[in-house]
Amino acid sequence: MAQKIVDKDEYTDCVSVVLTNDQGTKLTLTNFGASITSLEILNKKREFVNVIVGLDAVEDYPEVAYHPSAKFLGASIGRYAGRISNGSFHLNNQKYPLYQNAGVHLHGGLEGFDKKFWKIDAINRDTNTVIFSYHSKHMEEGYPGNLEVKAIYQLSDENNLTVTYKAISDQDTFVNLTSHGYFNLNGSGSILDHMLFLDCPEYLEVDLKQLPTGKLRSVNGTKFDFLKLKNLQSLTNFGLIDDTFIYNVKNVASTDNIKARLVAPASGLQMEISTNQPAVVIYTPENLPNWNFKNQVIYDHFPTICFENQNYPDAPNHLHFPSALLKAGEEYENRSVFQFSVI
Repeated sequence: MAQKIVDKDEYTDCVSVVLTNDQGTKLTLTNFGASITSLEILNKKREFVNVIVGLDAVEDYPEVAYHPSAKFLGASIGRYAGRISNGSFHLNNQKYPLYQNAGVHLHGGLEGFDKKFWKIDAINRDTNTVIFSYHSKHMEEGYPGNLEVKAIYQLSDENNLTVTYKAISDQDTFVNLTSHGYFNLNGSGSILDHMLFLDCPEYLEVDLKQLPTGKLRSVNGTKFDFLKLKNLQSLTNFGLIDDTFIYNVKNVASTDNIKARLVAPASGLQMEISTNQPAVVIYTPENLPNWNFKNQVIYDHFPTICFENQNYPDAPNHLHFPSALLKAGEEYENRSVFQFSVI
């Protein structure tokens, strides 16, 4: 079935919205999960490469979202990205139980923001911007407060993709949003030939359930040391990464500094990341399910990498972590810039 491209609000079907810039770069989004479905960029051979893992048919997203091996493909994650321990948190002297699986609450619950149809608020061709919005009702998935959320995507003529999340609540609540885009700068195959840099001198120690213990550990001498550009071939020795890296505290306050870099020598593409968030969850699955991917491409072992810029997982249960508390009437903002270039 052909994708349906619209310039109007439509909230009960999967709808695609396309942005293009002067270089011919094409960003495709859908209102289901306010998700990125593809990002096609010219490589060093002047061939278009889709650098975001996505499905070929937008109508498949709801089914895949509920798949037992759901991967949150390109989706907006909320109300709380990452894991929360004990399936609950305390706020203002009240305990709030959350959906849990073996004591772990993940990515906002049973039906997080990734499984919602978002409203298309605006498509601005002058600024090359799409704005999605979602109203999360009081006590949805156990979280207090009516939360108004916006996901804002902007594609510049310089091939910068800016992803901004904003939120405001009528009650105190906890919020931690992120984009769950999967990147492969070759457009297919594996990321094992990619090079990774992270301006992250520390990472979060976790237990057997992937829950933070509360301790920060130095990356020195570990598989998590990407302070210098390093080949991801190391994944075959150490296994996948599904961990929280702490950005250099000197650079956290601004989105002007490059905090991560991914380079693919084969395609000649480079992606540099800046963000106002204190941490990033890096996820490199060993394999992807056998889904119908964009352009029928085939992915190999270690097919892709996620950069989930966000606050620390389980911050509501660790008082020494950066606070994820959003006070009533105040505005939350998570802003990340993904800068693409040919090297």
